[in-house]
Amino acid sequence: MRKLTPFDRSAQAAPVLVTARAIHTADPADTTVTAMLTDRGRIVALGTAAACEDVAARAGLTPERVDLGEAVVVPGFVDAHAHPLMFGQMMTWVDCGPEKAGSIPEIVALLKAAAAELPAGRPVRGYGYEQRNLAEKRHPTRFELDEVAADREVYLMNASGHGGVVNSYTLELNGVDRDTPNPDGGEFFRDADGELTGELSDAACNILTGVHGVKIGHHGPNFHLADEPEEHLRQLDAATQRFLAGGVTSIGDCQVTRREFDMYLRLAEAGRLELRVSMYLLSHLLDEALEMGLVGQFGNAHLSFAGIKFYADGTLGGWTAYFPDGYVGDPCRTGQLYHEPADYAELIRRAHAAGLQTATHAQSPTAIEMVVSAIEAALAERPDADARHRIEHCGLPTPGQIERMAAAGIRPVNQTQHYFNWGEGVEEAIGTPGERFNPLGEFERAGVPMTISSDAPVAEPIPLEAIQTAVTRVTRRGHRLGPDDLRISATAALRAHTIEGAVSIGREDDLGSLEPGKYADFAVLSDDPLAVPAEEIAAIQVRETWVDGVRRHAM
Repeated sequence: MRKLTPFDRSAQAAPVLVTARAIHTADPADTTVTAMLTDRGRIVALGTAAACEDVAARAGLTPERVDLGEAVVVPGFVDAHAHPLMFGQMMTWVDCGPEKAGSIPEIVALLKAAAAELPAGRPVRGYGYEQRNLAEKRHPTRFELDEVAADREVYLMNASGHGGVVNSYTLELNGVDRDTPNPDGGEFFRDADGELTGELSDAACNILTGVHGVKIGHHGPNFHLADEPEEHLRQLDAATQRFLAGGVTSIGDCQVTRREFDMYLRLAEAGRLELRVSMYLLSHLLDEALEMGLVGQFGNAHLSFAGIKFYADGTLGGWTAYFPDGYVGDPCRTGQLYHEPADYAELIRRAHAAGLQTATHAQSPTAIEMVVSAIEAALAERPDADARHRIEHCGLPTPGQIERMAAAGIRPVNQTQHYFNWGEGVEEAIGTPGERFNPLGEFERAGVPMTISSDAPVAEPIPLEAIQTAVTRVTRRGHRLGPDDLRISATAALRAHTIEGAVSIGREDDLGSLEPGKYADFAVLSDDPLAVPAEEIAAIQVRETWVDGVRRHAM
């Protein structure tokens, strides 16, 4: 019988005395010290080396001395919104991002080369293109992907993760033709003559998982493509190492289906889950969660259930976020909502009434309004001052919505690397309002707690890049997005990726800051992100990452 074992390595960790140039604790006073004593995976004391040595002596401990010299220690980064298995799986796909391909013919050539190396019939999968980064300034078509292969599935995922393009074979295999209606919350795109272009988005991605794969209806984009279990475990292992290399020690997996849940259990049973994962079940599982009595957090130090993930609309990167008046860059596109507002409000009411934390993807002002209104109604019916309902991405809230979020205790979980990678594209898509994308400065002034995360694989899990972008709002191409009052300080950004991330996943009692009694999860940096010029933060190296007082990654 499968069971969730305690899997707490902290008891195995020997005492360690860490000294460094600076140890930023992210405690309520933002204290900085130079020494930290740990034992059995927990922090025992902080302060000077002499003070920590005195504590060790009085406790009868003989700690190993780890002198980090001029390095700087920060709490392990908390990536409160990411998709580790999807990230690991895409690491096995063909990288068609802007550094690999600048045009559609270059993408086709990359995919063709990959197809030639695959066994007959094996699907060809690529990822990372963003149409505005291509020379043609458009999506590829199914006819162009037919050049890759006509006898097997070809799927090219958009950088947003909310769809992409497939070849004609994939459409035919799944019985999709020009007369196939669009599913609720998704679209099979057509040209002016009504012919399928091969582009599909959001709920239409259900065709990608085949007849027997995971199906999620209109509850989100379906990226839960199946591989053999052992291959999924290798993918999850590889993703874990990438997170650790970025200094990440805790993750909120914000779209868990039976595929992810099964793989996490297998990895934990094998003793291979080296960081911490808080799981948010996708909302198509809400009925099952309530029926099983999953009405609060449960699990262990490394694997736990946290809440339910919902979708309100699509993505700004793929132009499927809901703008009822159309996009400035393409007035024929409006994007879509995944649920009718009344249906969504009922889902939130049921989850909240059961005591579950909710995390809803919403980008446009219309979608964010739907979420804020639903949460306000649920809170009016059952008040809860600590519900911690979340809005994922929360790209373009109005000032009035931000004030209401503050009053309702709603927490935005933002991804500054989204505008680092394609901030100009958001402005192109919706015009001048796009410069407010992820308005962290406005959240801060309104007293709305901020959380920064990666949304990996949409962006690489590189917290220092995310922190730099929050401070500068300068994109990859050197464009500053919006006015200076949207920026936040390095200290605020560090807290947003550590302690505030822990609060967002409900783990602030033992994670997110370096304080006595908490787990000894920390990252060792080559320089001080609170002291270097803002534009140099991303260049800081993560030298080591520790979990449970044990070094799990080293350069």
